[in-house]
Amino acid sequence: MKMRLGFVRCLLHNPKLLFLDEPMSGLDPANARILKDMIWEQKERGKTIILTTHNMQDAEELCDRVAFIVDGKIAALDTPGSLRKSRNDTKVEYRTVKNGQEVFHTCLLSELGASVDFHNSLQEGTITSIHSKEQTLEDVFISLTGRCLQ
Repeated sequence: MKMRLGFVRCLLHNPKLLFLDEPMSGLDPANARILKDMIWEQKERGKTIILTTHNMQDAEELCDRVAFIVDGKIAALDTPGSLRKSRNDTKVEYRTVKNGQEVFHTCLLSELGASVDFHNSLQEGTITSIHSKEQTLEDVFISLTGRCLQ
């Protein structure tokens, strides 16, 4: 409640620019959703919002552009989607059944069309599951910095 109250207080003077430092920190999911909706409302009103966060899901959901700052320098700056697509190709993970055993396979999406194993499994009808595994913003951060988020 204090976090929401503080946010509402900062809006009283109708600022054009908002600086929010870890606004969802310590909030339960219900209150975090309320605060995110309030942030979206301000974005829709044309406000400029600068948000610092270690939570990449919040950054993905709320930010038009993301900057990764490493050792005081901007290591990357782009849209969340572009950052996720810039590092590697999407992986495809699929499982098949061979001789009564489930077998796990992985390959790059760009190579899936040329995968003999995948085509054979598809024709044989032995694929039991298939999922794409897109890179997350956290994956990009770790790739850029070699550090895990805390």
